[in-house]
Parts: sequence; C-alpha cells; structure tokens
Amino acid sequence: MKQISSSALLWLAIGLIASNCTKSASPQDLLKTKECPQCNLQRANFSHANLSGAQLHRANLQEANLDSANLSNALLDNINLNNANLMNANLSQAELSSADLSQANLSQTNLQGALLRNANLSEANLSGANLENADLMGANLEDADLTGANFRGAIMPDGSIQN
Repeated sequence: MKQISSSALLWLAIGLIASNCTKSASPQDLLKTKECPQCNLQRANFSHANLSGAQLHRANLQEANLDSANLSNALLDNINLNNANLMNANLSQAELSSADLSQANLSQTNLQGALLRNANLSEANLSGANLENADLMGANLEDADLTGANFRGAIMPDGSIQN
C-alpha cells in the first residue's frame, strides 16, 4: 500500500476547501429554496423574481439582471453585484454590508432601511432611489449618481444623519 505524504494531504484538503467556496447553482434552485450562500450566479436573470428573505451571503451576481425583483429582508452581505441591474428592485430592510454594488444600476430602487455599511457603491446609479433610514456608514459613494435620491433619516458614510 502506497503512503500519501502529509504535504499531499494538505494540498488535497486545500483543494477541497477552495472548490466549495463558490458553488455553481441554477437560478431555478435559488427561486425554489431562496438559499444559495457563496453561489456563482453571474449574469443570471432574476427580473421580477420574488427573492424576499433570500440568503445569498457572499454570492456572485456580477452583471445579473434583478430588474424589479423583490429582495426585501434578504441577506446579501459580502455579495458581488458589480455592474448588476437592480432598477426598480425592492431591497427594503436588506442586509448589504460590505457588498460590491460598484457600477450597479440602482435607479428607482427601494433601499429603505437597508444596511449598507462599508458597501462599495462607487459609480453606481442611485438616481431616484429611496434610501430613507438606510445605514451607509463607511460606504463608498465615489462618483455615484445620487440625482433625486431620498436620504431622509439615513446614516451617511461619515456617520452623520440626513434630515
């Protein structure tokens, strides 16, 4: 019987751990279970989908279409939504801490009461978005389009509260 070296076992363990970091999943699976932490759903189409309360912690939805989707009360922390379309989506009370929303289209999106601490919203389109009572402490809004956005009662990146 051939023995396996300890370094070979270590590399095998590292490979198994790494392969589980980003699971592939179908959009149908997510719609059915509303759970898919660390899933790779890049460029998926969830337009008008009901994902209220979904658990997508650390998922990759880069360039996904979530136009008019319901993501209220969803767990979306550390999610990658870079360049995603979230126009007219409902993200009220969603947990988006440390999310990457850079270059995302969030125009006319409902982010009322959302937790966006340390989120990257650089170059995002937030025109007409409702961020009333949202928590944006530490968020990056550099070069974001904030035209007509509602920040009433929101905690801004510097910790100040908007009147």
